Amino acid sequence: MTSIAVKTVAGQDAGSVELASVLFGVQPNVPVMHQVVVAQLAHRRAGTQSTKTRAEVSGGGKKPFNQKGTGSARQGSTRSPHYVGGGVALGPKPRSYTQKVNKKVVKLALASALSDRLIDGKVLVVDDWGFSKTKDAVATLKALGVDGTVLVVVGRDEDAVAKSFRNIPQVQLVLQSELNAYDVLCNKYILFSKKTLPKPKAEAETGAAS
Repeated sequence: MTSIAVKTVAGQDAGSVELASVLFGVQPNVPVMHQVVVAQLAHRRAGTQSTKTRAEVSGGGKKPFNQKGTGSARQGSTRSPHYVGGGVALGPKPRSYTQKVNKKVVKLALASALSDRLIDGKVLVVDDWGFSKTKDAVATLKALGVDGTVLVVVGRDEDAVAKSFRNIPQVQLVLQSELNAYDVLCNKYILFSKKTLPKPKAEAETGAAS
């Protein structure tokens, strides 16, 4: 089982903690990550685009001119697609872009993304936040050596910490329960606290039992 160093908000060593091998110890699977990311982005699409067909455009109930004698091609309605103001041929209609992805595949994609960041040394763990101001959050990132985009994983009861980080441009916040492969891959660093770090299975079961 892999362990990782724990830091204080000042960047000092504060021991180490074991990582869940099912999330941080797998071989990154690029095709699975791609599949899940594409599905997640597709799910965000509203799918509300719509165009009117010739049957839905108002007007055009009368032939624009006689069938014969004009020298022009016969026309039945001014609502045909080739007329200005006519209907749209083969235009988009409301639809769902949702792609079905197996839950095990979603979990594997998250594990692959987290393992990839860990291999690159971009997973950081803080002992305890202990602050409630943006300037302290900025100082923490500087002390930890974060020099790019960072995904900060917070708990539902850490409102003060979330407010401290949310005004920093390079920081993205995500709840522990909503951690996903796409957000992990979109950021250079992943920052946990000991509280929000996913626990090894045995430790999680022990905590649940108590």
